[in-house]
Amino acid sequence: MAKTMQNIEKRLREAIAFYWQTREQQQSKQNRGGRSDQGARSAVTGGAQMFKIVHLLTDLMIEAGAKPEEIFHNKTLELPGFFRPTKEWDLLVIREQQLVAAIEAKSQVGPSFGNNFNNRTEEAMGSALDLWTAFREGAFNSTVRPWLGYLFLLEDCPRSIRPVRTREPHFPVFPEFKNASYARRYELFCRKLVRERHYTSAAFLMSPRRGGLKGEYTEPAQDLAFHLFAKSLAAQISIYRENK
Repeated sequence: MAKTMQNIEKRLREAIAFYWQTREQQQSKQNRGGRSDQGARSAVTGGAQMFKIVHLLTDLMIEAGAKPEEIFHNKTLELPGFFRPTKEWDLLVIREQQLVAAIEAKSQVGPSFGNNFNNRTEEAMGSALDLWTAFREGAFNSTVRPWLGYLFLLEDCPRSIRPVRTREPHFPVFPEFKNASYARRYELFCRKLVRERHYTSAAFLMSPRRGGLKGEYTEPAQDLAFHLFAKSLAAQISIYRENK
């Protein structure tokens, strides 16, 4: 077994701690500049916090057979779309002009769970539709179906785990959404992305603000566990290597 996979829980805890530490540093810096509202938005949407999670996935792929020069996570992250010219992903693997994998690594911290939930779900669904339609049209010169991954980290706090009412002015919502917390909604969303084959694999993590600084996290659903996500990604890298 690869070294990264053997130490995956330890590495993930370190990445979670880095996420919260970086978030606090960014927000503190913004607050000192007199822009606390902008700092809160930056802490929710900024990509720097996810760096160590992306780095963990990068190490995993290298051990599975990818070359460092085939992995893109800091720049040149654009892929052509069908409904728009390009879309920037969080992590790409491209081998010999073939798209091997594309990953979205997103997070959300309170307090505005409602609006951000809608934005995140619409973004993820739209990105998948755009990529698969472009793939069908031959945009990536692919001989092997690319691996598409979605990883989401949600703040574990009272506002994210308490039941949320749904408005049903015309038609009833699906039963699983009734009184479902935002945590439950994200879990359902990640699962449905995979079941409907919009994404190959998804991982859903939760972490409390204070405990997260020490690397604390939970995985609410076994089928959306990080180690399954990682193993699926590593398998894709190996399969593509074997099909060269």
